[in-house]
Amino acid sequence: MTFLMMTLLGGCSAGDKAAGEKKELVFANFRDIRDLNPHLYSGEMWAQNMLYESLVMNTETGVAPWLAEKWDISADGKVYDFHLRKDVSFSDGEKFNAQAAKLNIDAILDNRDRHTWLEMVRLIDRVEVVDEYTLRFVLKSPYYPMLTELAVTRPFRFISPKSMKDGQTKNGVTAYVGTGPWVLTEHKTDQYAVFTVNPRYWGAKPKIEKVTMKVIPDNQTRVLALQKGEIDLIFGKNMIDADSFTQLGKDNKFEAVMSQPSSTRMLLMNTTSGPLQDLRVRQALEHSINKQGISANIFNGSESVADTLLAKTVPYCNIDLKPFAYDVSQAEHLLEEAGWQKTAGQKYRQKDGQALLIKTHYNSNSALEKTISEYIQSELAKVGVNLEIVGEEEQAYRDRQKAGNFDIIFNISWGTPYDPQSSLAGMKLPVYGDYYAQQGLKDKKALDQAITDVLISTDETKRQNLYTYILTTLHDEAVYIPLTYERNRAVYTKNLKGVTFNPSQYDIPFEKMYFGQ
Repeated sequence: MTFLMMTLLGGCSAGDKAAGEKKELVFANFRDIRDLNPHLYSGEMWAQNMLYESLVMNTETGVAPWLAEKWDISADGKVYDFHLRKDVSFSDGEKFNAQAAKLNIDAILDNRDRHTWLEMVRLIDRVEVVDEYTLRFVLKSPYYPMLTELAVTRPFRFISPKSMKDGQTKNGVTAYVGTGPWVLTEHKTDQYAVFTVNPRYWGAKPKIEKVTMKVIPDNQTRVLALQKGEIDLIFGKNMIDADSFTQLGKDNKFEAVMSQPSSTRMLLMNTTSGPLQDLRVRQALEHSINKQGISANIFNGSESVADTLLAKTVPYCNIDLKPFAYDVSQAEHLLEEAGWQKTAGQKYRQKDGQALLIKTHYNSNSALEKTISEYIQSELAKVGVNLEIVGEEEQAYRDRQKAGNFDIIFNISWGTPYDPQSSLAGMKLPVYGDYYAQQGLKDKKALDQAITDVLISTDETKRQNLYTYILTTLHDEAVYIPLTYERNRAVYTKNLKGVTFNPSQYDIPFEKMYFGQ
């Protein structure tokens, strides 16, 4: 569905040649913006972040005020009172106050099952209007990541009550109207979307007046568009390949920058599936992959080797875990110990007359996942493992992951600011592949209980001890093969300034950008 506040597109060209400072930024995305309902998950997060705001925001130095000027937390950690700004309205003129905020939170909670990846959703007992500009959350138990999770891009963002359908959002909305610095003014599905500055915006207005997104699915076509001056910016983890990123960084017409490590690129092994039920086989695969080769040959060093599920820089994750070193002889020893023997005339190891066959699935829309899969296939062949790689259309791939119907599948951590809490909370329920992949662990029940306990713990020492137990168990059980730590990338024309990275890898901070010399 297309929502329009009709304005003239005026051409999707970065060449806004009018005299004076350039006011339109054109960038490329690999797909359409899709459904921007902030309470659902099918829209582009960077676009939702442009339109909608939350009570608080995640910053490099912690949680900061946003639509709430300040907040109070009860001594038992169960009651949060948010004192709202009094100068905010939605872009349709509707007032933002505690009643509008409560309508939004109630709409989210009315679709509670859709948001079970957030532990907080299960712990919210009720939301109350204390007065016109004070909103109260009452929790069933304390929850230490409460403020962090309120700040993430979805679902706890606010849409105008006028856009709701009978006070609900779970069955769609009538317009994409938020309180944010931008409004969506034109959209042609699978071609472009135009965002302009919200004239009612309560905060500092962006220096750029118009952001135009062009849909360019192919990596190389995006690069050519940048080189031809058709776009000003390419932004995102997988929007440009490592070779092109390096080459453009050497061109004096462009800037190429990377964020700090944001998330972990990994493989998820299903502990209930065939040979992978044996810990020794999983450990053997851990030892069989030359991650340094992936970092150097596929990413040109832009993604560093990942030794653990979550990087040591992630809160609570700086613990003493011994990495699985690249060691072919150790891998072969473990496979032989597990009964998988080399047989004369056979390329792959055998056991009980069966060859050692393992399948890995990847998203066929990702050329990068295909490249990594082929690399790992060649690595495992060296130790006698037949890795069959299968590419699938994105939705089928995601459905397979959620159903647990796989041997090995690609996975990424949620990244900052979601890690570690959201990545781990999602393991307890069958919403992602992690839940099914862990079902073969003898300690699965204890693991889930530890995740529950860590999220409601108010004792910092206990919390660290629980995280240490969880991460150590997952590491020792070889459920995940961490490959590299991902970074966000941006390549842009020299005259575009203020290009930075937010704590969330899914944001594009257009409001900080401007054109200059």
